[in-house]
Amino acid sequence: MRVIVFSDSHGSTACMREALLDHPEADMIIHLGDGERDLEKLAELVSGRRIVQVCGNCDFYSLLPANEIIDVAGARIFCSHGHTELVKHGNQALVNKARSLGAHIALYGHTHQAVTAYDDGLHIMNPGSIRAGEYGIIDITPSGIMLLQADV
Repeated sequence: MRVIVFSDSHGSTACMREALLDHPEADMIIHLGDGERDLEKLAELVSGRRIVQVCGNCDFYSLLPANEIIDVAGARIFCSHGHTELVKHGNQALVNKARSLGAHIALYGHTHQAVTAYDDGLHIMNPGSIRAGEYGIIDITPSGIMLLQADV
């Protein structure tokens, strides 16, 4: 199972388009906020793929949840934009929340700084800003979980 992770598109879809064209094998797309309507502009490329989105601090009047916990191919993923966990001051609150929910993977955005880490059984990723061409890839296989940073 391959998952593409975007965050912080802020109205710009050019890099998302390129990333989606580069990964037609991706089964799922996660958008971590600040651009909740941007995937709608790419309907022909996202059709048939599972989409999960959370709202960011710049998604005004959003009806999307601030956080989402999903189960994907045997892995539990905690998704957050990160502003409610104050990730600009560190990711410990995010990590604690993900652990309390039994997550294997914690995803966040907001800082526009790409991060890939592993801490005592928890994979942690901030894909960076897709507006700047940064995104993440998660591969979930019977052999394990792999997080990759990518650029367009």
